Amino acid sequence: MPRVRKGAARHRRKKRILKRAKGYRSVRSKLWRIARESVVRAGVGARRDRRRKKRDFRGLWITRLSAACRRRGLTYSRLINGLRSANIALNRKMLSELAIKDPQAFDVVVQFARRGADQPA
Repeated sequence: MPRVRKGAARHRRKKRILKRAKGYRSVRSKLWRIARESVVRAGVGARRDRRRKKRDFRGLWITRLSAACRRRGLTYSRLINGLRSANIALNRKMLSELAIKDPQAFDVVVQFARRGADQPA
């Protein structure tokens, strides 16, 4: 049985890693071992932060909504509870956009939330 050498496969693998490390500083983009480690660590951070971004945006929307509600004499939790009671299904992103871009429409939504909160569950 002939001896198998890894020349082509190894070369392709190295090229793939070094291509992904392009733009990294110093030896991180040139030396195979360090470049591989850098690419793996970068991938870990990218995956983690793709998930964190969703959390961060939700927090931002809630902060904006809370500020908009307080200007109208309502708390964020009462707004959400009132909307749920009134069977209004608007997500936090859309509510936040309404509060910023169309304050009159947000006032109407707040009125519905107030009526919904007053009704027994």
